[in-house]
Amino acid sequence: MKTRDKIILASLDLFNERGERNVTTNHIAAHLAISPGNLYYHFRNKSDIIYEIFLEYEKLVDYYLQVPEGRSLTLEDKMFYLESVFDGLWSYRFFHRDLEFLLDSDERLREDYRRFTNRCLDAINRIFAGLSDGQVLQPQTEEMRAALALNVWLVITNWMAFLKTAHGTELSCSLNKTKLKQGIFQVLTLELPYVTEPHHEAVLALRERYRPDLPEAD
Repeated sequence: MKTRDKIILASLDLFNERGERNVTTNHIAAHLAISPGNLYYHFRNKSDIIYEIFLEYEKLVDYYLQVPEGRSLTLEDKMFYLESVFDGLWSYRFFHRDLEFLLDSDERLREDYRRFTNRCLDAINRIFAGLSDGQVLQPQTEEMRAALALNVWLVITNWMAFLKTAHGTELSCSLNKTKLKQGIFQVLTLELPYVTEPHHEAVLALRERYRPDLPEAD
């Protein structure tokens, strides 16, 4: 593996484990047993590393959200999309943990993320249309479909922030992929009123698999 790729992968691991703000370029270089000068040969600063990591995340999500041509979508397709997107969220979890800070710190990242969001919303909208064609979801107006796509996107991208505030200091030691994927319960809940009758019981059963384990109220 090329040194540049090693730097990206090591940075991603360290950012996910410790939080991006707690990791410096010196930490990354020490982790890889290379000199800081070697790291700066490939990247000018930490922002450049974060930007390259985002480009990898962007490609992954774009790939996951492709809509097949020539056929309608099934309930199995729907669950593949949800599982895949939350897998990506877990693999790049540092990014959504500190999203607002990262976007404020890098103008090009902020602009690219805006385009990425618009692309994802368009893809979710097309997925809903495909699910309607497959009679998994009821037909909707364009306005309603766009609003539902936005609500789903908001749940997905803010679920980690909710866990952080709901669990407080416990999050750092308790967050795992299973807990993160419990956000699928919320997405399915949003979509449940639009599920067609033949698929209603199946969606309820799938939804139950992801029921969130939240702290009890005092």
